[in-house]
Amino acid sequence: MGDSGTILTSSDGTWTERTSGTSEKLYEVTYGNGTFVTVGNTGTILTSSDNGTSWDNRTSGTSKTLNGVSYVNSNFVTVGQSATFLTSTNGTDWTEITTYDAVYDNNTRITVTFNDVTYGNGLFVIVGYGGNSGTIHTSSDNGTSWILRLSVTSGQTLYDVTYGNGTFVVVGSKGLIFTSSNGTTWSYRTSGVSNTENLLDVTYGKGTFVSVGSGGTIVTSPYGNTWTSRTSGTSNTLEGITYGNSTFMTVGWSGTVLTSSDGISWTSRTSGTSNRINGVTYRE
Repeated sequence: MGDSGTILTSSDGTWTERTSGTSEKLYEVTYGNGTFVTVGNTGTILTSSDNGTSWDNRTSGTSKTLNGVSYVNSNFVTVGQSATFLTSTNGTDWTEITTYDAVYDNNTRITVTFNDVTYGNGLFVIVGYGGNSGTIHTSSDNGTSWILRLSVTSGQTLYDVTYGNGTFVVVGSKGLIFTSSNGTTWSYRTSGVSNTENLLDVTYGKGTFVSVGSGGTIVTSPYGNTWTSRTSGTSNTLEGITYGNSTFMTVGWSGTVLTSSDGISWTSRTSGTSNRINGVTYRE
């Protein structure tokens, strides 16, 4: 998923461009319940039930930018600008949940943008930024109410969150990484990444957390506490990463696609596009 409505699909490493029906930038894609869902600018939501070949535009009910989408707790959830939080059981019909409690910091109302959402240990965890701070919020009631768990100062942003092996991992600007086993108490981790590089996405697979970001940055960790830098072979920014079919795949600027069986050694693949690719997912 990428700029100008770009959608590519592949079942064997050869990529085919699909007609999305939109020119809006698409930021992220997920799969669940027999359906692919991708989201983007101006409240754009597209779905596909035929392996990504054809896509239908769905009514989101918002014009806000949607940054992240996940299939969690038997629901599709998408989040975005101005604390937008939408849910759907089928990807077609969407309901906005007003997240009033999510936009308060020390009893002060702040404008929050949500970047990504995941679910684990009975909690929704959302990351983003607001009031010049990166934020982590949690909800135990399917998004009806939220608790601010962490606020990162100095104008830093938290971009992505994942859950694996009993651990939440959050990544962000200037190489920020935080981990938590319960979603309540968070620990700062040293990524080893230069403070000029941003970590934009993170996934878990094959007993390993892998995070990617600007300048072709890739770092890995078995438990989330100690991280090792890996050679990607590219200086292009890497926007998205996923794990499936025993393979890690990351995508990014200028049509970059890299794959790895272990998260350590990476191979460049031909995507067939020079457009920026923002997100990637895998259907089991």
